[in-house]
Amino acid sequence: DCHVFVGVYDYMRWVAGGTLAAAEELISGRTRIAINWGGGRHHAMPDKASGFCYVNDACLGIMHLNEQFERVLYIDIDVHHGDGVEQAFQYSEEVFTLSFHRYGPSFFPRTGATTSVGQGVG
Repeated sequence: DCHVFVGVYDYMRWVAGGTLAAAEELISGRTRIAINWGGGRHHAMPDKASGFCYVNDACLGIMHLNEQFERVLYIDIDVHHGDGVEQAFQYSEEVFTLSFHRYGPSFFPRTGATTSVGQGVG
């Protein structure tokens, strides 16, 4: 579902850059609310694109916020489970992921059951 297209690298830089800029605004204290309307690509994994997500900008933003803040609460409001973000932070005690989504055995990405919880200290 993630086909290579002309400009894909620039597209990923734009998506990730917008989220990192939003995180920087929060860190600096210049704003209390920051949104990247072009972001939220929560399905991308470290080793592959997924669900039309070529880069997981949400993870990059969370990691940048963790440089300043001890704890980050990530709330995902999307019809699809934020599997890439959850997987990235499932062992973390610094990041709490909360995803509101539809779940079913044939509904993409087929993850995010109500029994899904963090691992270890996460």
